[in-house]
Amino acid sequence: MKPPPFEYDDPRRLDEALALLAEHGAEAKVLAGGQSLVPLLNFRLARPRRLIDVNGLGELDYLRFENGTLRIGALTRQAALERSSETAQRVPLLTRAVRFVGHPQIRNRGTVGGSVAHADPAAELPAALSALDARYRLRTRSGERVVASEELFLAARTTALAPDELLVEVEVDVPGPATGSAFVEFSRRYGGAALAGAAVLVTLDGSGACERARIGLLAAGPTPVRAREAEVWLRGATIDAATAAEAGARAAAGVTPPGDIHGSSDYRRALVETMVTRALLEAVARA
Repeated sequence: MKPPPFEYDDPRRLDEALALLAEHGAEAKVLAGGQSLVPLLNFRLARPRRLIDVNGLGELDYLRFENGTLRIGALTRQAALERSSETAQRVPLLTRAVRFVGHPQIRNRGTVGGSVAHADPAAELPAALSALDARYRLRTRSGERVVASEELFLAARTTALAPDELLVEVEVDVPGPATGSAFVEFSRRYGGAALAGAAVLVTLDGSGACERARIGLLAAGPTPVRAREAEVWLRGATIDAATAAEAGARAAAGVTPPGDIHGSSDYRRALVETMVTRALLEAVARA
């Protein structure tokens, strides 16, 4: 397997990369970790005329906590996120989610921004970031804008990024006190694509009832999905086994997962119900 021919650029500054995107636009693909793009090139499922390799942009490789917000540079390696002790303490959902991404070799090369921009509906980080109400900073040579998950993810492997835009940063508000989180998924083998999964945060009030729940689903539709109806239903409830099971059923009823050789839509919907139930009980135990 060999990729089709392409021109190659290796910018060393962000402004150089943005200028290249402005010049070549839809004819170019951005190369970061390459864990998704390179296989697509080798199978000739992607045929860009030009690759813009952004690995030299060290200015986009960082994890920073500022005023209650975690700022993640788009070129931050997934392994760096996994190893961050401060992230594990303050935004543990991301630590739990990233450990499900492929294998250590993949996490060593793969980037947070690359996973987001690839927009695989079965990917762990987009689902976890959706549950965290993440914001995405997109930049062009002439300016920048900030979008939410609902605006960024349009369809499977399709985002709202314009041809001349580059994802430069992901912003996540640090969850408040009395908040527990959990990330669970089901795949047929370790490191394989998830057939279903759930990223959950639960905040409890002073009486131990649910003040707020956030439920992100992966592999449940063409984009990361929020189980909004189940989230609303959980407000004010004491989350025990029966309540979690009912919320899982409500989350599953609101989605139509795609079926394939690995499992029918009904099978995946049943998995969603189980994953949400398990994740809610784990999150409440940690809250």
